[in-house]
Amino acid sequence: MVAFGKKLKERQIQEWQGYVWSFLILVYVVAKLLPTFYLNYKLMKKRVKQYAQQMEVGTQDRRHVLKDFSRMLDNQIEKTVLFILEQQGQLASRLTNLREQHDALEETPEISQITELREAYRAVGQDLLKLLCFVEMNAIGLRKILKKFDKRFRYRFTDYYVKTRANHPYSQLQQVFKHVGLGAVVGAISRNLHELQDRQGSYLSIYDPPALPLQDPVVDSINAAVDRLSHSTNFLNFLAQHALIMQEELPAPTDERIDDERYHFMSLLLNLANTFLYMVNTYIIVPTADDYSMSLGAAATVCGIVIGAMAVAQVFSSVYFSAWSNRSYFRPLVFSSIVLFVGNTMYALAYDMSSLTVLILGRLFCGLGSARAVNRRYISDCVPLKIRMQASAGFVSASALGMACGPALAGILQTNFKIYKLTFNADTLPGWVMAVAWLVYLVWLWISFKEPSRDIEEPPASSSETVENGALEEGKQPLLITSEEKQEDDEDPEGDGSEEAPEESRKPATSIVSAYRLLTPSVKVQLLIYFMLKYAMEILLSESSVITTYYFSWSTSTVSIFLACLGLTVLPVNIVVGSYISNMFEDRQILLASEIMVCIGILLSFHMIIPYTIPQYVCSGLIMFVSAEVLEGVNLSLLSRVMSSRLSRGTYNGGLLSTEAGTIARVIADATITLAGYLGESRLLNITLLPSFLICVASIVATCFTYNSLY
Repeated sequence: MVAFGKKLKERQIQEWQGYVWSFLILVYVVAKLLPTFYLNYKLMKKRVKQYAQQMEVGTQDRRHVLKDFSRMLDNQIEKTVLFILEQQGQLASRLTNLREQHDALEETPEISQITELREAYRAVGQDLLKLLCFVEMNAIGLRKILKKFDKRFRYRFTDYYVKTRANHPYSQLQQVFKHVGLGAVVGAISRNLHELQDRQGSYLSIYDPPALPLQDPVVDSINAAVDRLSHSTNFLNFLAQHALIMQEELPAPTDERIDDERYHFMSLLLNLANTFLYMVNTYIIVPTADDYSMSLGAAATVCGIVIGAMAVAQVFSSVYFSAWSNRSYFRPLVFSSIVLFVGNTMYALAYDMSSLTVLILGRLFCGLGSARAVNRRYISDCVPLKIRMQASAGFVSASALGMACGPALAGILQTNFKIYKLTFNADTLPGWVMAVAWLVYLVWLWISFKEPSRDIEEPPASSSETVENGALEEGKQPLLITSEEKQEDDEDPEGDGSEEAPEESRKPATSIVSAYRLLTPSVKVQLLIYFMLKYAMEILLSESSVITTYYFSWSTSTVSIFLACLGLTVLPVNIVVGSYISNMFEDRQILLASEIMVCIGILLSFHMIIPYTIPQYVCSGLIMFVSAEVLEGVNLSLLSRVMSSRLSRGTYNGGLLSTEAGTIARVIADATITLAGYLGESRLLNITLLPSFLICVASIVATCFTYNSLY
């Protein structure tokens, strides 16, 4: 274990850099002679290849392969977990002895003995660090072999295995992925070193707020290792995947250092503020768009074009903003703020100019300022891994809050006055308020945003370290393997037998067409689902003012309250799904159930023979919206796991594809509202709901056909 720990520690801790080749060979030979407590990655990889060969000739069926491979994984994990528990027990025993010495020192404290005791605690910390690295390496190996199995057999075995093992009351997998029990050891070492540190008479401990910083390199290294190994809560995971911020599966330690150098809190806050303001800008006009259209001499249903103009422009702006973010983050955000300021000003001035054209052009300008691709890219590239999940959750939360605040703000802006020749009323105030908001944001952005550095010098490293760390960072060497196996991995990095060179297989997509070709059938189905739910939600929100005015004579304030209440359901629903429902059911089960509920909500929204009532509209709308929100989160969670790694980088990434699918759905939905309006407002509801129902049924059928291939 000591020799293997040194090997692991050399890869993970910078202080161990500089070992010469002779010592590395010695450590490797000793490690080979010792009992192997880590996952036997080489054996499992060979077994996967044997399964593939046997299935090709027909000597094995899939059911037997899954059962045999599951049993093999269980045995490998059990071997590793029992060793981890044994090492935890030894560490706990040493800490108990040190605790007795610590208690004795409280009666007769001596400086020399205190120093020796601190060094003893540090020695335990060093061994704990080795154990943490051991756990991390085995977790990496497990993830890689599961991914290789899925890729080879085109079967989503990972989700089945993790779900059935992780949620079991006797789970051994929790020891690997959640490092159960190690947290107590970390706490004991940190607390005792904290007490032994000179605090100038302070009686505070690490548990007393505010937490006092402990300046000890061993504790810092342990905390860094725990951060790398730790997984965020299910809720944060759910929200982050809801944002579909693509990232590499296994970030390198050097990448973490680069992230820390590029990270700037105020810049992240400005990025989230841009997300919030844009969502407010999108939905603030929804309650009044029909009235504004009629005041300019158009039909109420022209609100579909007015609302949808922003989405039309966003189809194109998403591409150039995504490409622009390859070179800068500050300039795209400045451009976005200026264009949005101009667009909102044009939207507000259209009333006094009596021009529907200026109104629509103003919304087009607002769409051209959509920097959501930059917002996602900034979090993916410039936020450290340890807080990236929280930042991703912040992105979704800012979007949800903006969606709720937009209609609510429109309901408040119910006034009418003039300044010189400019009219300020319920129709124009949303434009004026957002223009001022973007101007203030632009000033704040110019003063506080820090452009992250692009090129960072890498520290020199020995040839042996470069080779081995490089292999680990690329995910090709999760455990100790032989040079023969390493060569085998280099030739076939994904384990699927393809002849594509590693460099070519990792290149990002260079166009929308090439990105589309990387999509598997199951991913295409999920993009169809995303299209469907965005279409259904846009129909519900955009025509809400026209429908409620026609059937119920609702005022603008009432419509605003209804839409704001819908927006406020986003975060509570995500909390319930992320913290509870996702632990009880598989994602694909939640996906299919949510699709069915969206379909039920659409069916209940139709106006049949009986009179259309407020409870029917509100309840059906709530069912449709909440189910669509659940569906969006689960769908994007699946997308973030099954999309090709080549779609995690470059301009044409997975986030852009999902954004384009959702934006095109919104454009078609808004166009449908306007076209259906020519048939009369009495027929508007049923005509716009019919395409939603048909697309929803198609997505349910497609999901059933690809159900077994989903995670």
